[in-house]
Amino acid sequence: MKTTPLLLAILVAATLYMLVFERDTLAAYAQANDTGPAGVDGADEPPEEAAIVRVVAMRSVAETVDSAVVLRGRTEAAREVQVASETSGQVISEPLRKGATVRAGDIMCELDPGTRQASLAEARARLAEAQGRVPEAQAAIAEGNARLRESEINLSNVRRLSGDGFASETQLISAEAAFEAASAGLSRARAGVASAEAGIEAAAAGVAAAEREIVRLTIRAPFGGILETDTAELGSLMQPGTPCATIIQLNPIKLVGFVPEVDVNKVEVGALAGGRLTSGQELQGMVSFVSRRGDDLTRTFRVEIEVPNPDLGIRDGQTADIVVASDGQEAHLIPQSALTLNDDGALGVRTVDVQNVTYFAAIDIIRDTVDGVWVTGLGAQTDIITVGQEFVIDGVTVDPHFAGEDAPLDGTDTEASE
Repeated sequence: MKTTPLLLAILVAATLYMLVFERDTLAAYAQANDTGPAGVDGADEPPEEAAIVRVVAMRSVAETVDSAVVLRGRTEAAREVQVASETSGQVISEPLRKGATVRAGDIMCELDPGTRQASLAEARARLAEAQGRVPEAQAAIAEGNARLRESEINLSNVRRLSGDGFASETQLISAEAAFEAASAGLSRARAGVASAEAGIEAAAAGVAAAEREIVRLTIRAPFGGILETDTAELGSLMQPGTPCATIIQLNPIKLVGFVPEVDVNKVEVGALAGGRLTSGQELQGMVSFVSRRGDDLTRTFRVEIEVPNPDLGIRDGQTADIVVASDGQEAHLIPQSALTLNDDGALGVRTVDVQNVTYFAAIDIIRDTVDGVWVTGLGAQTDIITVGQEFVIDGVTVDPHFAGEDAPLDGTDTEASE
């Protein structure tokens, strides 16, 4: 077998390897051996200076920025209730139309009382009858006490006479029986009083039930708000649970959003928050509620923000972009063009240290603005390469030129070094 093609293949593979993977080594070797005659470019420059790359950099100082959690949500009425009937009857009041404003206690639906007034009168008569039984029962107790006292005295006398031999055994037994009968009569009288008192309580309960039934005939607004539906029409039959109307309260109004679990700890009750409706109207309020239970499907947590709405200009169900303020943090504002990726795919920037040597710094973007991006992960003051970061790697010595400055990072004269 001929070895020439095999040797050529090995040579080509080695050449490609050196060009692709050892490019920096070959460049440094070529510059180190550049010893042209005097007057030729590069002949009077030291080898290490010939390898310096010129870049544009910026000195960035960290600033405290207010972090914010951005949510997508909607407006929601502070209170909403469907007022329903508690009893049956025919509506005898004129209906109120949806959109009307009602105050707490205003009548929305009124039902025909029917025979309820007669039932109330009957319950009151039963109460009076029960109350009249109490004096009779108390008189029976007084009579029972008197009889018991009399039988007790007779029994005592008979026992004394029987002991002296002046009373027979039959008289003693009769006196004891009379005493037992008097005791039983007193017990019955006391039971009669208890029964009369129970009758009074039952009759009073009947009166209260009849009065409550009459009160239920008038359906009133539990709080002030706006009617979202018409009230029940005149002549319609209401049953327990039949809705009379729906009321919503729009002042204050709520902004409702759902925060992901990675940001839920950044939102606290009482934090300032704002929102922007699709109409462009801006709102401001405070966080009033953060759910302690996440949604099983989305793993998000409900957040409510209370916003004043005195003119009722904000409606229920409008889409809103919500921003909730959280604790501030130190960050740098840099142009998006300065961002780059390292060999592992991490997002960051190329920076320059005091020796003009480059190194990669990973960052986290916390906010995107028209002026640039706010990032964290850098020191309090950092020199960031904004032009040329794609042409250097870690450990490369560069010649940085700063925007608005003539001096490089090490303080030497740039023109003199050129």
